[in-house]
Amino acid sequence: MLNAILNNTKGDRWIWLIVIVLSLISLLAVYSSTGTIAYQHGTGAESFLMKHLAMVVAGIALMYISHKLDYRYYAGISKILMAITIPLLLYTLLFGNNLNDASRWIAIPGTGLTFQTSDLAKLALITYLARTLSRKQENIKDVKNSFIPIMGSVCVVFILIALANLSTALMLFGVSILLLIIGRISIKQISIVCVAGAVLLAGVMLLGPRRATYISRINAFMHPEKVDADKSYQSDHAKIAIATGGVLGKGPGNSTERNYLPHPYSDFIYATIIEEYGLIGGFVIVCIYLFLLYRCIKIVTKAPKAFGALLAAGLSFSLTIQAFGNMAVAVGLGPVTGIPLPFVSMGGTSILFTSIAFGIILSVSKDIEEPKKVVVGEIREVAVA
Repeated sequence: MLNAILNNTKGDRWIWLIVIVLSLISLLAVYSSTGTIAYQHGTGAESFLMKHLAMVVAGIALMYISHKLDYRYYAGISKILMAITIPLLLYTLLFGNNLNDASRWIAIPGTGLTFQTSDLAKLALITYLARTLSRKQENIKDVKNSFIPIMGSVCVVFILIALANLSTALMLFGVSILLLIIGRISIKQISIVCVAGAVLLAGVMLLGPRRATYISRINAFMHPEKVDADKSYQSDHAKIAIATGGVLGKGPGNSTERNYLPHPYSDFIYATIIEEYGLIGGFVIVCIYLFLLYRCIKIVTKAPKAFGALLAAGLSFSLTIQAFGNMAVAVGLGPVTGIPLPFVSMGGTSILFTSIAFGIILSVSKDIEEPKKVVVGEIREVAVA
């Protein structure tokens, strides 16, 4: 059975290896960092580990399924996703589960699970932009038929996410701009999108429902000496975890700051990893994501179709920017946000959407491998003849 699965597993082998390595790191880190929350719930850390393991296994299964599907089908799926995403984002803002004055989650009926609609929105917007940019290449400078639909989709998704989750919205907006650049949108039009985004950002920062939270976090980051200790509590303990970890770390399961950090298993899991595995462990994580970006760039440059190249570029940029955003916050290079470390942080449906993104990238890489096999087969047939 294992051989059958391996024989049917296509795409970039290095990306498959990266996913397996990140999964193992995630299981170790989550098991170590959930002791406090397990105690608060009156259970053992093993129960959280098993739930996380189930999500990781489900994620890899979804990755396998999505990589088997020809990536060209995602062009049509993107229209359906966008039609679903925007109403879901509106519904989340109005009726979603509220936590820390932010409505980011909606419940999945009958399952007891919740998911962040922004995770679906990332997948929907990137696939939609890749489809639109690839199909409008011949008249890419047409304002009415090309530019306005692209700008409208980016700005609408940005504002709907930003009202509850500014950090995710900014990262998605940045990925969208990168796709516009790759898709040969003119500098003038890209500048217009950036100006529109800046206006929307100013509106969210000054008039949005979470304006006080955003301003407080920026002040705590820019002027930590002038704010109350509770405002910089999370970043202070993340820095303590990193400082006490040293070069080699305290060893697996020996973190102490996991007892003080509010989310050592998700938002600040990178700080927990450095505390236990030292700077060496933190450096290994950085290298893994850099290598992932390198492999994805190779896929982008070799993709035979514009849609595949744009799709792989958008999804890979999204994953790596999110990863480095999470790590930057943990080491004090950015204000506190609620961004998880892709495929490492404990999560529910976020792991599933990340897995689908990996699967789509693998589907694009599979399309690169198959033409090579056809060419080799044709050469052999000619040689035999």
